[in-house]
Amino acid sequence: MGLELLKDFTVEKLHPIIGAKTIQLVVFREILDFAVFRTEDDRELNTVVTPRSVKDTEEVQRVAFLGTKQKAVESRTMERILRTAGEQALKEGPDSKLKNWLEKQAECYLKDNLCLNCPRCILFGATSTESGRGRVPNIKHRIEYSTAYSLLPYEEIETSITFNAINDASQSTEQALGTRYAVRPATLFPSIITLKSVTIEELVLTIKTLLAAKSYGAETRIGGDVRNTIIGIAAGWEEIITSLELTLELSADNELVPEQVSRILESYKSHTGNPQKVKVFSPEEVEAIVTEAANKDVDLDLLKSLYSQVDEYRNNQLKG
Repeated sequence: MGLELLKDFTVEKLHPIIGAKTIQLVVFREILDFAVFRTEDDRELNTVVTPRSVKDTEEVQRVAFLGTKQKAVESRTMERILRTAGEQALKEGPDSKLKNWLEKQAECYLKDNLCLNCPRCILFGATSTESGRGRVPNIKHRIEYSTAYSLLPYEEIETSITFNAINDASQSTEQALGTRYAVRPATLFPSIITLKSVTIEELVLTIKTLLAAKSYGAETRIGGDVRNTIIGIAAGWEEIITSLELTLELSADNELVPEQVSRILESYKSHTGNPQKVKVFSPEEVEAIVTEAANKDVDLDLLKSLYSQVDEYRNNQLKG
């Protein structure tokens, strides 16, 4: 039994008014190639000062993997999965409703031309660019990201790479073109992704997206490979932990195993407003949930369920 374990923390139907049911996925983002996490033109990595751990208040500098950078990659990955799965389903047999849904989604792209009519828009949220009385209502997001912080301090994971121009005729190295500041491979970023009032189908799609997303940061044409591993799950009526808290807890014990993550999540139940409603899943349960979701085919039945939920949501929103 995998996904059935989360039945009490998901909804059967989507509604514009979001309820309290919350699922948090604990994701270890492991850097597998030199990765560049920056937002400024100075080419420096994004950094922040934090305590060393929950037990050590000494300040250290960490690399920050901004939530916006995580979200953008995974939003695009989800859209590609939906589009490709839809095209494959139509090849296997014509379906007029699916074709109509995919046609609406065909021109849906970040960030200024979201269709507001596909599962990606309904989960990640979307803002209408129309104006006037006939404008389509905006959609509130139900998936939340926060900044992830490197487990190790900045000095231990940062590197700079100088790249040069090569003369094709002589094969000699000419002037240096610049310096690239990057995060070393094997760096770990503990991350929390929060889902609110989602259906089982949306949960499946989110897990598939996390496992499929592989390229993050700037300059991904020559690096930025990442492996996402879902190592813990907690559910209840509220968020119980943040990415920073998780990083500081792991830094204190330096034990990167599923059992330790489960123990940390259990300890944070006492800080919640409704601890009796919080469920922390064991490593075996987490593995069962993730395996079942990954093995579930994005076929015509799943697609029709997802897009039907969108139609019902939009109808309820317009009525409201």
